[in-house]
Amino acid sequence: MTGQRSDARRNYAHILAVAEAEVAAQGAQASLERIARVAGVGSATVRRHFPTRKALLDAVFKQRVQVLCERARTLQDEHDSRTALVEWLHELLAYSLAARGLADVLSYEPLQDEATQESCGAVIGAAGASLLSRAVDDRAVRADVTVDDLLTLIVGIALATENYTDPKAQAERAFRIAVAGLDATGT
Repeated sequence: MTGQRSDARRNYAHILAVAEAEVAAQGAQASLERIARVAGVGSATVRRHFPTRKALLDAVFKQRVQVLCERARTLQDEHDSRTALVEWLHELLAYSLAARGLADVLSYEPLQDEATQESCGAVIGAAGASLLSRAVDDRAVRADVTVDDLLTLIVGIALATENYTDPKAQAERAFRIAVAGLDATGT
């Protein structure tokens, strides 16, 4: 956004604030036309700032994703690498449940195939990869587990449980069952 006119920067910030509210209410499928209408701009203005739905969603989640990445860096210093990885995955799941649409954003992009370096999935994947690598090196997690496997697991749990009466309880149960399969012993 550097070099943009002040009105363009204000439009961007206002559209993003409206988009955050709409995505929180409607999820990743929030109407771009409604976002434009509520923001008081034309749909072309929304598309000029956010050429794709994915670009809009990446912007909506960028700050919160950075917090998750910082948390991964903090957990990197924990003594028990498996516990650190599981704690971070649990926090990612909790955020995915609370922030409707994040799981959709992560499911839109195959992490190693098409993601740009700045996208939510790539940034989260890099943060998780460092925790996973340490846990694998410590032989606390199976060596055949990849960060893509873990993110697919979290996204799958979040998407599969979002329509339950109590999504958090169902997601917690699925998470506990899945985490048991990460053990290096395979038990």
